[in-house]
Parts: sequence; C-alpha cells; structure tokens
Amino acid sequence: MSQQDASPSRAALGATIDPRRQPDAMLRSTPETVLWGYLAANLPPALTIKSGETVEIEALSHQGLTTSKNPEEFFAGYGISSSEVLADAKTVYAEVKRPKGASVHVLTGPIYVEGAEPGDTLEVRVLDIKFRVPYGVNNTGPGKGVLPALLKEPAAKLIRIDLERRVALFSSDIEIPLNPFMGIMAVTPPKSLGMVSSTPPGAWGGNMDLKFLGIGSTLYLPVFNQGAQFFTGDGHAVQGDGEVDGGAIEISLKPTLQFIVHKGKPLKLPRAETATDYFTTGLSVDLNEATRRGFPKISFAAIRSFGSRHNGRGPSFSCRVKAVIQSSQRRHLKFFFPLERLCRNERNPIDVMLSGAKHLAFSGCCEGEILRWSLS
Repeated sequence: MSQQDASPSRAALGATIDPRRQPDAMLRSTPETVLWGYLAANLPPALTIKSGETVEIEALSHQGLTTSKNPEEFFAGYGISSSEVLADAKTVYAEVKRPKGASVHVLTGPIYVEGAEPGDTLEVRVLDIKFRVPYGVNNTGPGKGVLPALLKEPAAKLIRIDLERRVALFSSDIEIPLNPFMGIMAVTPPKSLGMVSSTPPGAWGGNMDLKFLGIGSTLYLPVFNQGAQFFTGDGHAVQGDGEVDGGAIEISLKPTLQFIVHKGKPLKLPRAETATDYFTTGLSVDLNEATRRGFPKISFAAIRSFGSRHNGRGPSFSCRVKAVIQSSQRRHLKFFFPLERLCRNERNPIDVMLSGAKHLAFSGCCEGEILRWSLS
C-alpha cells in the first residue's frame, strides 16, 4: 500500500496528476548535488521530500566531460559556442572528481523520500521531460557496442535537435523522432556493496537504458536504504532497442518526477508500466538465467489479473530478443505484457505490479515481448 490508507485506483491516479502543474521542488545540478560515475548509500541528501511530492531535476550528460578537453573545447570542435555549453557542465568538469573505478555518468541526487525504508517500494512517475540544450552526442569507438572490433578509433557525432518539430537531425536526409527518457533512474544499492559503478544495472535500477520510460511511464524500485536515496542521469534524446553502438543520442535533460512510497511492498527487481504495457525485468550475466528470473514475475502478474476467469488458457506472451550486448556485460531482459489485459477486471494494477512469487509453474501460449538491452 502507499502511505495513504489504500492504493488509489488507476482512474484516481490519473485524475490527481496534472503534468502542467508546478513541481513541489527543484533540484539543480551543482558540484554539491552530483556524483560522477558511481552510486553510494547514505550520502548527505541533496533534497528531502515527502511521499507524493514532485521534483524537477537538472540532469547533466557526461558527453564533453570525459575527454582530455574541457567541455567548451570539446563542443567548439562541433560548432557549439561557449554560451551554448551549460554552465553546470563547466563547473562539474572543473570541480567534481571521479573516483578510481567509477564510470562516466553524472548523476543528480540523492533525493531522500520521507518514510521510505528497506523493504518498501518506491514508485517513480515520469510527469515531464524538458530538453536543456538543442544538441546531443552519439559516441562510439573500439570496444563499444555489439561489434567492438568494428572501429579502430573513437567516433563521436554531434546531432542537432529541432525542438519545435521534435526530431533529431541525424543528417541532411535523415530525421529521428524524439523520445526523451532518463537512462539511469536508481535508488542507492545496499550499503554493504559500498561504492557501485553506474554502468551495470542492478536490483536498485540504475543504467537500465529503457526507452519506454518516457513521459507518462512509471518505474517501481525496491528500497534498500532509509529514504530510498534516488538518483537520475544519463539523459537520452532517442534510443533504439538497446545502445547497440555503445550509446544513444546522449543529452542533458530536465525530468519532472513524482515519488510515492509503498509500505511493506517489497520487490526483488525493478518493474515498470506505461499506458499500454506492463514490464518486469530479469538480470544476470547469463541470458538463460535472466529469462528464468524475469519470466515468472510477468506470468504471475497476469495469472493474478485473470484469475480463474481465464478458463485455464493462461495469458499469451511472445519472447523476442530485440538487441544484443557484449558478452562481458550483464544481460538485462524486459518482459512485456499488454496492460489493458490487467485492467479487464476489478483488480487494482498497482497490487499486481507490487506482487511477487518465489516459485511459479506457468504454461501457455505467448504474446508480448522480451528485450535484451545494451548496457554500455
């Protein structure tokens, strides 16, 4: 249940959220409110909020920050003037240090949510996403993506964004419709893990690169530490089914998120939903093991939704590998189930989302989707 007396119905949830309303708080990107390349528990809060409140968050892309050049020099090479480079990019580059073993992502946080405790679930609703700059970068090279030996030297491409027409200007004759989302949304990992690189995802969320987590989506994360301690970063203007060349169109974004604590609703792995689909996840270095971990959750949710009224036929899913990643990286699979099927009876979808089973025998035909994503 949420911190209210009962979980609200889906209709009530939709009625209470207006993405045009002013957020309850604003969290800016400064040297005091970012981590560079890692997650760690129990750092001083960048912001403390109540369950149900909304926050607009400045997120900074790492592009232009990870070379021997400073951001102004890097972007000048692509025709971007100093005035077009974000002030916080210059400040973070100059003042924030990356610890040894850290990755590249710049993460804003932590946001402490009052009342969140280990064993709870944090619901994160994506209400809005604004662009902070009209350009992004796709950066690939040796050792990156699904063909790590293809390129012999780094290859970065700056891509202009037409914000009025909502397209990325990939070339003179190719435009890509925008689909902004945050590549990283995470609570802090268990304290026992210490400093955790921002590259691999985990039960805490992290670098999942889920392109469906755009405006209107909802992410559910298990809570491991007091206050949940939420971070976000790694903004993407648009991405295919996985970062197949090691990156998307990386860009600085400003999401508005709402945070809701569900008490005593533990999850083992992240789950998510959009207006049309329900998602569970499976995480493992082995593809088969990731499948075994993820599929019971989606089938269990569907069985709970249909109950005995489904006449024993079981829900139908389809399983499809959508993208591939390097063998040394962790596999992250997404299991899709059409959400409309969860809403055909009186069961509240939030209860289905936050339910789980340790063991489940399931059989049936299939119709849905499994994604395997790049995690560079």
